[in-house]
Amino acid sequence: MFTRYFSCLSGDIKKAIFLVYLAVGVVGVSYGSLAIAYGFPLWLPLILSVLVVAGASEFMFIGIIASGGNPLAAAMAGLLVNARHLPFGVAVRELVGKGAAKFLGCHIMNDESVVFGMSQSTPEQRKAAYWLCGIGVVLFWPLGVLLGGTVGKFIPAPEVIGLDAVFPTILLAMVIPAFKNKTSLIRASCGTALSLSVVPFVPVGLPVLLSLFGLLARKK
Repeated sequence: MFTRYFSCLSGDIKKAIFLVYLAVGVVGVSYGSLAIAYGFPLWLPLILSVLVVAGASEFMFIGIIASGGNPLAAAMAGLLVNARHLPFGVAVRELVGKGAAKFLGCHIMNDESVVFGMSQSTPEQRKAAYWLCGIGVVLFWPLGVLLGGTVGKFIPAPEVIGLDAVFPTILLAMVIPAFKNKTSLIRASCGTALSLSVVPFVPVGLPVLLSLFGLLARKK
């Protein structure tokens, strides 16, 4: 049944989706190990990985709290990062399904599933790619977190082997192509400069929120 449902996808698309699974799992290992290193119990990152399924927000949440920030500010920062899911929901409204399946279809909505779903040429392929990628991500993400949390107990300092840099590095690699657009480069640079300049003066977590003002910058 499942094989027939996804048979409309080419082998190259399926292979690309599987590579996304692996990448998500690796980032999950980084997240799980860091959470343990920060002193969080394993159940916390694990339950977040199952219920939230949003790496950037989850990393930000534990990072802000571990740095002494207010949990409410950490949650607000995570919600703002996830605000992109509002337009995502509009874009993939035809792909999430109907009835009870719609709840699962909305839950598996993430950057990867939206990209693969929207990039296909036919409605059948778009829906198949969206679900294949989304289901894999929601499985590999908590599995990676569980593995990372287990391994993290035996690693006194994850930053020594670079586990803390995995997620930021992947994010940077993803956004670098966007810097070819001058407006995007200016806005990202302004947001970064603003965030760094206020670090010594505002509570932990607020610099990330203030960096959003960089979106107001415009090229002359």
